[in-house]
Amino acid sequence: MTPLLGAGPAGPVAGGARAAREMPRHAEGNGTFLPVQKTRVYLSPGMFGFATLASLDYFEHFTRAIEGRFRDRGRVVEVRVCEVHPTASILRRAAKLARLVDESAGDDGGPIHIIGHSTGGLDARLVASPSVRLPGNAHRRLGWTSRLRSVTTINTPHFGTPLAAFFATVSGQRLLYAVTALTVAGLKLGAPPLAAASALVAAFGRAQLGFLEIELIDRAVESFIRVLDDASSRELRGWLKLLRDDQGAIVQLMPEAMDLLHAGLDDRPGLRYQSVATYAPRNAVRDWVSALRSPWGAMSAAIFTTLSNITARLDEHYPCRSHDGSIEQKLARVLGELPPPDANDGVVPLASQVWGDLIWAGKADHLDIVGHFPGKGGHIDWLASGARFNRLRFDAVLDRIVTGMVAGEQSGLSEQANPPPRPVIETRAPERGDVEQTAAAAGALGGPPVGDPAA
Repeated sequence: MTPLLGAGPAGPVAGGARAAREMPRHAEGNGTFLPVQKTRVYLSPGMFGFATLASLDYFEHFTRAIEGRFRDRGRVVEVRVCEVHPTASILRRAAKLARLVDESAGDDGGPIHIIGHSTGGLDARLVASPSVRLPGNAHRRLGWTSRLRSVTTINTPHFGTPLAAFFATVSGQRLLYAVTALTVAGLKLGAPPLAAASALVAAFGRAQLGFLEIELIDRAVESFIRVLDDASSRELRGWLKLLRDDQGAIVQLMPEAMDLLHAGLDDRPGLRYQSVATYAPRNAVRDWVSALRSPWGAMSAAIFTTLSNITARLDEHYPCRSHDGSIEQKLARVLGELPPPDANDGVVPLASQVWGDLIWAGKADHLDIVGHFPGKGGHIDWLASGARFNRLRFDAVLDRIVTGMVAGEQSGLSEQANPPPRPVIETRAPERGDVEQTAAAAGALGGPPVGDPAA
């Protein structure tokens, strides 16, 4: 369980009485002290995400960024990560999320927000749906939805992803284990064993040709696990066992299966839905690989390219986008142009990631956007995509997310709520994109324009 931000380590359930004791209070004119409402933010990870695994906090940079932005607004915030089964059905995952919120949201009436990364965005939408029927007694754990003010989805496959169809095959399941092990080892160490990564790239090629050397893949997984310490290795083995035991979400994320989800999933009236969508241009990957000096960097780029190529295999009957053309209009308006239909972040097609208000769209891969990009402060970017995502863009994304969350609170309190923030436009020129994006963000927030030093 992720600790309470600014409050030290938390127990299994850090809400309730303990949260009430720690809640700041403000003085009334008659000398009495009333508790200050606390904003609660819940992060729902995707199949490659987690709360804490192998002593690695997946959302560490993201939670710090959320905390800092609320603190700058003079707000008290508590951020929690839902520890869900990585590949269980969306219904099972949503039930776990509902229970977590119910057990920890308290009864102070403070606003609640859910942010879902990848599959976690579908968990959030399902929990928020007024027509949802969760398994067991989880449907009784939804009393807090009246306090829910926003659902933010990041890199979420709203219309499915072809990569799920690949991972649903026998060969794909084996490779999913290896990619997951590589993800954990890569984020923790920065550069897992090069030989094992090379074997993984070769295995992808064989699997796409219709055959796979299972023993080779198993050896690669063992190589990733062995580089971790004993405790981390045990945790990773347990995580991989979960992947083998239940793969309901893999089947549900196939583009052919998403029609059923949309048929039974309703948006909650009055709730703010906002999304972040990213892609890594194919030519950027090829051009950047030649500039990489690290053998591991080149191998990582090859793995990303393979995943991206599989994700780009769109079926004309299930194109991973809506049929009314509204998504293309949103993307063109935000980006200034419409990327090719097969544009993706390495895991999810770009058009599949759009739902509700598109508050940010630009160049980033599937892991960049939650803080796993190169830079100072402990950032690790094991997946070399060529998107060249950086801290400036990360800050722009987080500014957009938090501003939208606050707008959701305002709209829940008054019909005269402020309009949602305008999207940030990212230009094609990489050397100018960051400056122009920051200028657009400042203008949307009412701040002074940012000049281009190169002008």
